[in-house]
Amino acid sequence: MKTVYVCNDTITGIFSGIYDAWKAGKGEEDCEIALRGMLDFQLFCDYVEVEETEHKAIAVEALIRKHLGEHAYGAIYHAAMSADKGKGDAVLGTMLAARQIPDSRKIMDHLGHPKVEKVFELGRNVFGEAHSYKGFLRFRELKNGVLYAEIAPKNQVLTCLAPHFADRLPVENWMIHDRNHKMFAVHEAGKRWVIVWGDKFDEKIFDDVSEKEEEYARLWAGFCRTIAIESRMNPKCQRQHLPYRYRSDMVEFTNYSNP
Repeated sequence: MKTVYVCNDTITGIFSGIYDAWKAGKGEEDCEIALRGMLDFQLFCDYVEVEETEHKAIAVEALIRKHLGEHAYGAIYHAAMSADKGKGDAVLGTMLAARQIPDSRKIMDHLGHPKVEKVFELGRNVFGEAHSYKGFLRFRELKNGVLYAEIAPKNQVLTCLAPHFADRLPVENWMIHDRNHKMFAVHEAGKRWVIVWGDKFDEKIFDDVSEKEEEYARLWAGFCRTIAIESRMNPKCQRQHLPYRYRSDMVEFTNYSNP
């Protein structure tokens, strides 16, 4: 009977499920990872609730880095951030497949394996979205001095974005709000960033921007409008470089752009 390990949609949850399956010595046909709230129930399966712990997640991370290598770990990590409900099972299948080849560090070269191919595709998709947000994300200064940004990504990309902005804004207090997943990346000046979810924030303060922010937003939007050459406008080309879904939180496409 196949065992289905049910875990939370987090890195810790997925890695904890992989830990339990690995420890039980299950084969690829004998086990599966499913995300809580996204279950497709099957007949003749044993469903096991995974106990999520940091110890399990750290152990699986160390296992991947040691035996599959950093390249595979990067692909697996990004795949685990995907919005695809089958990502946990794809990661588990990739790790189990790596045990069957002579050099486990070359597992990501075996794209003929469906689970490996899926991890590769999911990882590339997440990496691409995170890379786009590094250019499209816009902070605005609130009256309390905190730099605040809102995004609505398809995948859970905050842990990909936070190191990038912590490196560039180390002495600033800033927050990135992922509306879709109800998560925040929070950075206090001079300290390490953290991921926060489940906490209640008074979201009214996020609309209370400083006077200096409003003025610079008007100036920037006016600049973008002024340098535009109407006769050379190419909406199709613009959509290729800046898809609509990234525009809702960008100053360039707010009401400040109106004359």
